[in-house]
Amino acid sequence: MRFMMLMIPKGYESAAPGTMPDAKAVEAMMKYNQALKDAGVLITLDGLRPPSEGVRVSFAGGKPKVTDGPFAEAKEVLGGYWMIDVKSQEEAIAWASRCPGSDNEVIEVRRVQEMEDFPPDVQKAAEGFDKLQKR
Repeated sequence: MRFMMLMIPKGYESAAPGTMPDAKAVEAMMKYNQALKDAGVLITLDGLRPPSEGVRVSFAGGKPKVTDGPFAEAKEVLGGYWMIDVKSQEEAIAWASRCPGSDNEVIEVRRVQEMEDFPPDVQKAAEGFDKLQKR
């Protein structure tokens, strides 16, 4: 089962452009990332730049509207993610619990929807989806 572990650092929603993590924190995180890889569960991972460098595209009335960051209404934003492949939600939670996160960080663990989770009509509508994925 694939799970996405989403890092939600409190305060990141108002971080200035160019904000970078502390080298010691990165060193600890790299050990954790290596443990995920060594266990054979890591699919991919990335850190995200602050929302002040991002944009949001909304679709009110079916028309795209671009809003530059930071986003005043945001209470929580993503700082990065890991995609892992494990046997159960409990195993995913165990891996999230091993993360060397700080007091201001939360990891949300979410299972990825697999094609077989959908009813036949949705699977038919999504024919070719697997060819779009890089695996």
